[in-house]
Amino acid sequence: MRVLITGGGGQLGKEWEDFCVANNIEFKSSNSAELNIADPKQIEEVVHAFKPTVLINCAAYTKVDLAEDEKEKAFLINGEGAKNLAQICQNRNIKLIHYSTDYIFSGTDADRELFVDGFSEDHDPKPINVYGASKLVGELAIKNSGCDYLILRVSWLCGKHGHNFVKTMLKLAETKDELSIVNDQFGSPTFAANVVENTWALVQAKQTGVFNISSSGLCTWFDFATEIFVQKSISIKLHAVNSAAFPTKAKRPAFSKLSTKKMSKIEGSNIESWKSGLQKLLKQF
Repeated sequence: MRVLITGGGGQLGKEWEDFCVANNIEFKSSNSAELNIADPKQIEEVVHAFKPTVLINCAAYTKVDLAEDEKEKAFLINGEGAKNLAQICQNRNIKLIHYSTDYIFSGTDADRELFVDGFSEDHDPKPINVYGASKLVGELAIKNSGCDYLILRVSWLCGKHGHNFVKTMLKLAETKDELSIVNDQFGSPTFAANVVENTWALVQAKQTGVFNISSSGLCTWFDFATEIFVQKSISIKLHAVNSAAFPTKAKRPAFSKLSTKKMSKIEGSNIESWKSGLQKLLKQF
């Protein structure tokens, strides 16, 4: 197996690098500066030179609020970029592994009551921000390409590399005695190492199609922050606030939990609770 990783500079890309090194998998990793997935010629050159059997796309435009102003850029990378990769994978018989997001769903408070286990893979997507819409376009382009693909949806991603909510909370606690945290957005964190572990289980099981990869359990950002400080034995005063206290350019779903029932049936999969996943991550720091 020869693995090409795009978006190698991000949380998931670096996690995949670690995994490949640990498991003696031949790989090439390119960050966005080295390989622009919106440029088919660049992709063709890299693929021709390395000849991968699997392409793992971790490249994405992820600036949720800025995407509202940079709509064209978001769709170019998340939509057109995904389409370019899918086309080359189809032409060269390469398996494409692509990561998507919980933000393709609108996720209302009513949905939290209706879909207790979270949104399934076949739930009707209805994004409420540009970022989610651009990721959905990428999904559809891959599905329509005819290539051998895995589309893996993750939510609230956190890992030992890059920037994320856990690192932000720990950094703020160094200088703050109290924090206000949003308590009306519900979901479940996904931990990068667990994403790679479950993705690998799907590859080993020769699966195709769409799968959700996330943790079990449900929490708000306030719950998440509280648990971070409990596990780290950090004393800090937290205030639960509504989203209105932190106005953002892009709307966020009030509920975006992903159901992992389908994933849990795969041999070798590991759906961990979000508290357990957090504990593992904190030990990695």
